[in-house]
Amino acid sequence: MDNDVTIPAPVPAHLYRNARVFTCDRRTWAESFVVVGDRLAYVGDEATAARVAGPDALIHDLDGATVLPGFVDGHAHVVGTGEAAGQVNLWGANTVEEIQRRIRTWAQENPDAPRILATGWKHGDIPGGVPDRGMLDTVVADRPVYAQAYDFHSIWLNSAALAEAGIDETTASPPGGTVHRDERGAATGLVDETAMHQLVWPVLDGFAGDSDRDEALAVALAAYAESGITGSTDMALGEADHEAMRRADARGALTTRIAAFWSVRPTGDEGRILAQVERAVELATRRSTPYLRVTGIKVMVDGTVDGCTASLGKPYANGTNADPIWTLAELAPVVAAADAAGLQVAMHAIGDEATRVAISAVEHAVALNGPKERRHRIEHLEVVAPADIDRLAALGITASMQPVHADPAIQENWRRVLGDERVDRGFPWPEMTDAGATLVLGTDSPTSPHAPLPNMFIAATRRSALDPSLPANIAHYALPLADAIVHATRDAAWASRSEHLHGRLAEGLYADFIVLDRDIFTRPLDELLDTRVLRTVVGGRVVHAQPEVDR
Repeated sequence: MDNDVTIPAPVPAHLYRNARVFTCDRRTWAESFVVVGDRLAYVGDEATAARVAGPDALIHDLDGATVLPGFVDGHAHVVGTGEAAGQVNLWGANTVEEIQRRIRTWAQENPDAPRILATGWKHGDIPGGVPDRGMLDTVVADRPVYAQAYDFHSIWLNSAALAEAGIDETTASPPGGTVHRDERGAATGLVDETAMHQLVWPVLDGFAGDSDRDEALAVALAAYAESGITGSTDMALGEADHEAMRRADARGALTTRIAAFWSVRPTGDEGRILAQVERAVELATRRSTPYLRVTGIKVMVDGTVDGCTASLGKPYANGTNADPIWTLAELAPVVAAADAAGLQVAMHAIGDEATRVAISAVEHAVALNGPKERRHRIEHLEVVAPADIDRLAALGITASMQPVHADPAIQENWRRVLGDERVDRGFPWPEMTDAGATLVLGTDSPTSPHAPLPNMFIAATRRSALDPSLPANIAHYALPLADAIVHATRDAAWASRSEHLHGRLAEGLYADFIVLDRDIFTRPLDELLDTRVLRTVVGGRVVHAQPEVDR
């Protein structure tokens, strides 16, 4: 017959049963759930799940395993995480000699590499905290060496890299950054903050093509799937990385849902700065998919404590201090413009003075633009005064923080450069929730390891995932494990306006979940460091699986 209509076959339901499901939703626990297509159709008791799924459902018996929503990294740099995986790993080097040994070994094993990229050194690894190009020239003099600090706020170059980047005695330091110099005015090889962004990173970006970024993204996505990350909040996204994500999305290769904050950098010209905001508006309104969308802008208000570039209310122990990268007069119109356009604003503020600038910029936007739904954020908040916690909570500002940055194994220099009572209130996560602010947890990878379960160990113990033998870092700031997981799933999704997509296990949301090899809620917290993800499912599709053993 000419009017025959082909009726598509019904999508089979998948019934997951015999599980211990931590939903991060209003009803905390369930024992079964149903997936139809890429969505959750039911989460609750097993008898009802079986009826919802129907007699033809595909049954997955999880044998009592613990199921969580997939982790949503509240602050990360996705392509950068993949790039760092292929560089010389300086994490845990701890001395100049060990840094040199690792770089020398890599250079010998890769004689044809045109340059050497490394990442992970700490200021505390270097006597006086200030590295010098000669330390790198000693081990590699014939090729450029670019060694990124673990916090990605400083980079250390050898003489060949300085020449390749065009940095010499005539190179001016831009506002908010420094090309460090010796007493003769020669560049020492240390470049930080906006000087790094403007003078070094564009050079390195020029050496990477689309295929390199595609490969780095694939590496990061594979690592995410293996460790249980099904969503990520990409901070300071730019054009090249965004295009790599769009290419992956177009071919169905994104296995993590990415909500991005577009990088907006100071230029000294308000018109050019606001043009960056307009680009974010264009991307947010025209190019969104279930796997990739731009939700706001990201600005850097200061640097880091370790590099003494975080802006503090009173000086560091050595008497120095740092001005904010953006003054309030410069930042306020940018935040107001983004707020008026419906964008979220994420502001990196580590020091208490930078935090006050960030809060005041949001306050200005509220006064200018009037009542509306807002989800602005401050990132890191490592040194913050109680009064400013109350201010940010009252304004509805989300506190986005990273337990991995409080790992005791990397705290010695942080504590030394502050040197006073401020170290006793570092990384005050519970103070945020006690004041009524939404707390979001992430990793800031690749400045720290990306794996979420060790991150939850630090959150729940304030102990080190790198060296568990170390004493806790302000133990009374530890969070209950269940709360930490909620902050790293449900709250992280909400904080990027993704709560309608994922972050909980609830009817109608995407079927993004992970299956663990043990019940982390009844086992000692130390076992979080050994817990494996048996299965990672994104939109009903298994993106990682391994044999279910040793549960």
